[in-house]
Amino acid sequence: MKLEVDTMKPAINRLKRAQGQLNAVIRMLEEGSDCRAVVTQLSAASKAIDRAGFSIIATGLEECLKGDDPTADRADMEKLFLSLA
Repeated sequence: MKLEVDTMKPAINRLKRAQGQLNAVIRMLEEGSDCRAVVTQLSAASKAIDRAGFSIIATGLEECLKGDDPTADRADMEKLFLSLA
């Protein structure tokens, strides 16, 4: 099953935000920033990545339920979902 670019826009935006946050973490580490600030920024990036992943999987599940995709396998979708846990 292929994902449609238009339906993935929110996930793409989250991943771009996470990319910026990761760049900030690297910069903060290189500059010797406060540990709490670094961890806070890293946590935000991690959450953004997780939410993007959940959004992608939810969209995939929705598409599988709508159509009769012969390649859609419940066990595979469950495995994907659990890989983010």
